[in-house]
Amino acid sequence: MRPAVIYVHGNGNKVRAELLKSQWDRALFGTDMAGVSRMAYWAPLRYDAPLPDDRPDPLDGREAGGVEEMPQPVAAEPPEEFVARALGEAWFESGGAAPEGPWTGGEGDPLGGWLRDMTYLADTLAESTVSAGSAGNAGSGRNPDGPPGGVPAEALPLPAPARKAVFRTLVKYTFKDVHAYFFGGAGDAIREVVRAELAAVEGAPLIVVGHSLGSIVAYEVLTELERETELFVTVGSPLAVTEVQDHLAEPPAVPAGVRSWLNASDPRDLVALDHTLRPEYPPAERVTDLLVSNDSDNHHGIVEYLANPQVNEVCRRLLDRLAAG
Repeated sequence: MRPAVIYVHGNGNKVRAELLKSQWDRALFGTDMAGVSRMAYWAPLRYDAPLPDDRPDPLDGREAGGVEEMPQPVAAEPPEEFVARALGEAWFESGGAAPEGPWTGGEGDPLGGWLRDMTYLADTLAESTVSAGSAGNAGSGRNPDGPPGGVPAEALPLPAPARKAVFRTLVKYTFKDVHAYFFGGAGDAIREVVRAELAAVEGAPLIVVGHSLGSIVAYEVLTELERETELFVTVGSPLAVTEVQDHLAEPPAVPAGVRSWLNASDPRDLVALDHTLRPEYPPAERVTDLLVSNDSDNHHGIVEYLANPQVNEVCRRLLDRLAAG
């Protein structure tokens, strides 16, 4: 059989499936891949209608019309209040009640620590220019070695309050979709979309690409099915975050059928708050962690990840080899 590429998109609403697949194709391979690639399109499970074709996903760091349509500056709100409000909204969407009392990030808030750390890093990036190492350590003390070199924290030509609005939009809606996946009853239906796409290419040599929440979904399905996969690519992934690992169906490990796993993240990406999977997902020799530059406005955008030569050259070379047999 000819090889197949399965994409699993991340948080938030998306443009229609055909257009989204084409955008990923062109970023990763430089051309529309027609029937070679398939998009596991689960957005309709969470959103009533797709985004208009001319409105790129704001959670990927782009808005139609450019800077003028970016979120407006937000009122000064302490991070603790933002976190408490986001937690409350997530619990409400899940049909439950938020833990009583002031937010503490404790046992009653299973993902609260990650939300807190994303928020503090977002505000750090919005307010100042820091080294990439400092960005990796903001909020939680994680990633103690820090990524190499210095990277300007933010190039978006907006005042700090508006940059904060951009980042907090990413934090809030990323958290809410991940919360819905683990605690709001959405998980199995989302996984079923991925299972169906894998079943449609049964027996084909396989590359699977997951972004953000999509990397969690793809990981759990590949672990469950033990599907033979030549390459698993995760970009902007929170799979290294402890709070996420705590709620995986199985202990962290490379899925049994995955021959090679490439994990790429930007040190300024709020979602990929921890950047190394290799120490936590054995066997380590099958995992490669890459720090890359993602210059979308919030450093999480999928097009910028897939267009990075350190990511797409690996995928292109492998697909050519698989196609040649």
